[in-house]
Formats: sequence, structure tokens, C-alpha cells
Amino acid sequence: MTLLGAVAGVAEVDELLDDPALVQSMVTAEIALLRACERADLVPAGTADAAAAAVTGHRFDPAALGAAATSAGNPVVPLVKELLTLVPDDARAWLHHGATSQDILDTALMLRAAVVVDVELSFLAAARDAAAALADRHRATRQVGRTLGQHAVPTTFGVTAAGWAVGLDAARRELEAVRSSLAVQLGGAAGTLGVYGPAGPAVVTAFAEELGLAAPALPWHTDRSRIRSLASALGGAVMAAGKVATDVVALSASEVGEVAEGGGAGHGGSSAMPHKRNPVTSVLVRGAAVRAPGLVSTLHAAGLQEHQRATGSWHAEWQPLLELLSLAGGAATRISDVLAGLEVDADRMAETLAAARPAVMAEHLTAALKPRLGRDEAQRVVGAAMTAGDDAAVVAAVLDSVAADAAGTGAGLGAAELHQALDPGATLTACGAIVDSALQSVTHPDVAR
Repeated sequence: MTLLGAVAGVAEVDELLDDPALVQSMVTAEIALLRACERADLVPAGTADAAAAAVTGHRFDPAALGAAATSAGNPVVPLVKELLTLVPDDARAWLHHGATSQDILDTALMLRAAVVVDVELSFLAAARDAAAALADRHRATRQVGRTLGQHAVPTTFGVTAAGWAVGLDAARRELEAVRSSLAVQLGGAAGTLGVYGPAGPAVVTAFAEELGLAAPALPWHTDRSRIRSLASALGGAVMAAGKVATDVVALSASEVGEVAEGGGAGHGGSSAMPHKRNPVTSVLVRGAAVRAPGLVSTLHAAGLQEHQRATGSWHAEWQPLLELLSLAGGAATRISDVLAGLEVDADRMAETLAAARPAVMAEHLTAALKPRLGRDEAQRVVGAAMTAGDDAAVVAAVLDSVAADAAGTGAGLGAAELHQALDPGATLTACGAIVDSALQSVTHPDVAR
């Protein structure tokens, strides 16, 4: 992991994506192809075992392979040359049998993606569960809702956290669906499986089984829909984590102070201001969320590939895909940590809501007045009354305005009814059901979200 890379991804994910891991996946693909050919009776029995034994423990130099790749345009060509110097003489004729470089590199990237996606799915599930637990615990914790940067109407922190849980679970489900479609690549020079003859489809099936990946309907050398779907799902996972991180950063602001990241002593410290407790983990997740859409866009643009093998577009996919896998893994891991340790200050939420009254109840008061005053008059009366001061002053101002109405449309309106309309609890009666519905949806896949 590089100096700055450590704050983009996380070590446990990036170790699965580093150069040695990718080289090993290419080697694994080559050996699996030999085994698949053996199963189809195209290669002498025992060839794969002999080749595997010969390369086991060998230390490949990714930097040297990368330097040599410039003359061939990809690292598979120099890798195969090195493998040919390692395997026994009777295995050399069969190494890389019927494959092209793209078959091996695409398959290796799918192997890396599968491993990393499995990790991401685990952390997304943990993050979802942590958000759901917060939603359940704080289903009745009152909080000011904020829209367009302003106080809006009351909500509960339970509803806020339930939204996080649903978003994270939706991203997890999308990524899980894509995980099942990660497939081997095998087509040969132009996607015809020509070297294998009629045994071609059987070789593809056996190749997929050897590696634990899906068997595609046909070679996908220039059909990059699989890559686009993976990119979109990874981007979605980053953005779902980024949504939570964005809210945590905003709610952690000094003037808000409704939540804080855990992490113990020293977490979120500043190099210059010792008093600060920055929400640094959420900040890093937001950083990933800013970068991810550009990578998704690149991978979609690279899907424009011509004929049976592309010139440049395929090559353009490699680094963005690895970076996106890293960002998604890092974001999922970090947001899981944030949610597991999030400190919620319910008292501060109550104080903020109290300070925002009665203005935050303007919508509810207007709704109570509309049947008697009509929409426009109700909004005019409430708008004028909200400048009066506290609840009692607002009630008095409304009653005075209604009493002054020559038409008498407000007859029978009482102070008790107006005070009830100004009680935040009156507008939160559905919040418990909203939380219950959200929690049900993240535990039962058939529940509509």
C-alpha cells in the first residue's frame, strides 16, 4: 500500500488487489485451464499437477513482468514466457492451450473481484445491521429534519438511521447479484474456442468450475456488460456508504454536535488544533465517494469495443477496475466501523429541536387550519403568526387573526387544538411504523423498499 493509498483503501482489501495477488490469479487461471483441458481429454492426464508443482513457491517479479508487458501490451505474454521456463518439458506444449492473453487477464481480474466483493458484502451487511440497530434503538429519539441546509420539520433519528440501513442493504443486494455473474473468460484468439473443436463448451464449463466462477454463455471479449454491471454496483456501494458518511460529517459539525465517531483517544486529531475531534473515517469515505463516479464513468466508456478484440478500450479498464474495487472495499469497511461505534447525543438532538420550535411545526399547524381557513389563508395566518415568538404567542396570534376574519371561517377553533398542532409528537406518529417497515425490508428480501 502506498503512502496516500492507505487513506483511500484499507490494507485488508488492498492486499487482495496488489500486484503479487493479481499475478498469482493469472497463474491460477493458467493451471485451471490445464485442468479443464484434461477433463475434456484434450491434454494428457497429470499435466496440470506437474505444472502446478513446478510453479508452486516461485516468486514472480511483478515489476519485471510489467516492464516486459510494454512490448506485448499486456502482462500475460511475459508471464507465459516465464512459466514456460518453469514447467516440465512435457507440459510446455499444453500451457496456455487455446487461450489468448485477454482470457487469462480477464479471468484473473474476475477472480480478484470475486474475492474482494465477498469481503465488501460482509462489511456492507455489518454496516446495514449496525444502522438497523441504531434505528431500532432510536426509533423515538426526536431530531430536527433538515432540507436544503435548513431546519424543516421534526423527524426521529430512528428514521434517519433506517434510511441508512435500507440504502446500504440495497447496495449490498445489487452487488450480491453482480457477484453471481462474475465469469471466466475463454474464447481464444477471436472468441470461437477454435483450438478446442467441439469440446470448447465443455472446456469453458470445466474452467469455470475449477475457479468457482460462472460459465458465460459465450466469450465476452468485447461485450463488456459484465464489467459495466460490476462497476455500477461497486459505485453504488461506495455512494451508499458515502451517504451515511455525509450525514455523519454534517451531524458532527461543532454547531450541531448530534453524533460523533467513536474510535477512542486520538481518533480524529488535528496536527494544529488539539481540541478537535474530526470525523476522519467518514471524511475518508466521502473522499472515496467523490472519486468513484469518475472510475465508473471510465469503465462505462471503455465498454465501447470493436469487433472481436478491442484496441485500447480493454486496456483502459484494468486500473480503474482495481481502483474501484479498492475504494468500494475501503468504504464498506470504514462505514461499518463508523456505524458500529457511532455516538448519538439524544439530549443534543432534543435541545436543537426545542430551539427550532415553533417554526418547525409550521407545516403541521397549517394542515390543521386548512379545513377551516383554506390553503392560502392558512398559510398566510401561520406565516404571520410564526414571527410572534413561542408556542403560546403563536397560538394567540392565530386566534387573533381568525377572530379578525370578517367571514368567520375560523369559528370554533380553540387554543387547545392549536397547541396540539404545535407539539412535535403530533407529526411523528408514523415514524415508528416507518422504522418497522425499513427493518422488515432489510431482513426479508421480498419486502418492497
